[in-house]
Amino acid sequence: MLSSSLFAAIVVSLGTGQVVSQSCPSYSSYSQSRHEPYSTGAYALAYQRPAPGCRTFNSTGVEDAILRIKNQTHDPDLSRLFENTFPNTLDTAIKWRGVAANNSEEELAFIITGDIDAMWIRDSANQVAPYRSILKSKTDDIASVFRGTINLQARYLILSPYCNSFLPPPESGLKPGPNGATYSVKPSYDHNVVFTCNFELDDFGGFLQLSHDYYTQTGDVDFFGRFQWLQAVQSIVAAADAMRAPTYGPDGAWIPPVYSFQSQTMTSMGTLGNNGMNYPVNFTGMVRSPFRPSDDAAIYDFQIPANMLLARYLDATSAIVERLPNAPKGLAAQMRDMAGEIRAGIEHWGVVTTPGGQKIYAYEVDGFGGQNLMDDANIPSLLSAPRLGYLDANDTVYQNTRGWVLSRNNPWWCAGPVINAVGSPHIKPGAAWPMAAIMRAMTSDDDLEIINAIKEVVQSTDGFGLIHESVNSFDAGQWTRSWFGWGNAVFGQMIMEFAERKPHILQESFQPFFIAKY
Repeated sequence: MLSSSLFAAIVVSLGTGQVVSQSCPSYSSYSQSRHEPYSTGAYALAYQRPAPGCRTFNSTGVEDAILRIKNQTHDPDLSRLFENTFPNTLDTAIKWRGVAANNSEEELAFIITGDIDAMWIRDSANQVAPYRSILKSKTDDIASVFRGTINLQARYLILSPYCNSFLPPPESGLKPGPNGATYSVKPSYDHNVVFTCNFELDDFGGFLQLSHDYYTQTGDVDFFGRFQWLQAVQSIVAAADAMRAPTYGPDGAWIPPVYSFQSQTMTSMGTLGNNGMNYPVNFTGMVRSPFRPSDDAAIYDFQIPANMLLARYLDATSAIVERLPNAPKGLAAQMRDMAGEIRAGIEHWGVVTTPGGQKIYAYEVDGFGGQNLMDDANIPSLLSAPRLGYLDANDTVYQNTRGWVLSRNNPWWCAGPVINAVGSPHIKPGAAWPMAAIMRAMTSDDDLEIINAIKEVVQSTDGFGLIHESVNSFDAGQWTRSWFGWGNAVFGQMIMEFAERKPHILQESFQPFFIAKY
């Protein structure tokens, strides 16, 4: 991501009657200091929630869940880390809530990624997703956050489907955050709307997944037919289909890509090669993703995890489209057909053989035989494939892939005495991402593996009690980003799920020494 900017001084949260005062500190600054009271465990984790009057949204359901989980949790440091992280999106990241200028019933929510005053489609979907577990009805207080996020994402995806992060809507009255980067992008975009324009396929899947979460939890199908959701789905399908085109036609003629990107940058991961078009691809049925979920440029454009996510949720949300009387004829069938073609492409081109003879999923391929054997901490990842709903965790190819990813065969596996987890070329070798350790726990059914992964996350916060973007696997005092909303959200989601799936895990000690259970 880009350099940090300050959190809003004033935030109006409609529907809650809440106004965040000008006297509230910037959370970008607040999160860089440790605040009392400290937890009573060995790691003395700070209390990092803003004062109630400085929180950007208050939810009774979330506060009730925090109390319930704290009462179930034996370890004081784990309890504090959950208390800080689960509400972090609501506490800090809902920069503005309101309604559309042309429709007072169309709720909007502008959710910043944390220390950057812009809304990423993928990040905002993941930041809201953990509250799925407490969403039971369209009348719940948290339901308006889901609707507002989906509606604003829909607007952005209609205006600029190839872009990934966006500036505040004009209704907010918020001043756009600074962005000094210089880009040359095709198709062109409105600089008053777009913050960055990296085409990242997982944005499409993230939008559809969040939509599916809201639909399955509330049954509120009418919502999807009232505003711009159907137009956004059409925009996604059209853009995805255009990005399936190969580099060469049947006669060998070059097919110019619909998207290109060049940037003045100090890193090769910040721009696309081949004059912004990236490198040639064959037709596979999959959708190109020139940029990864990390915002880094791909080596090969067919990113397997992003295609997994899109295939799963094109199919799942086609059921919503089918129920809408105002849906364009044939749209649901088109979504299902595309999902099937993407899945077939993944299984044909994305399953490769390692030097040791195992069948695993590659991270990226080009359809010509080029394959990138790695995994990246950012979600969707190969490690997260069962969490995407693409396959069962017991699938043989997935289990082979998981074992490969969590080993030194993966060039971005970071091992050390502090934390052992997948990293990312977005930072550097040796910088493990706690989010990947969290995903390791969430994709495991083995109690010992889960406990060890959580223990490493708990000891990786350097006493701050928040999930960092990355941590030196040998030194917990070396980390990036004090305020990483996405990582906080995934940790909170993990604990909520274990409270249901494996409640005994919350009765374990995660201390560097033994603490007797109650």
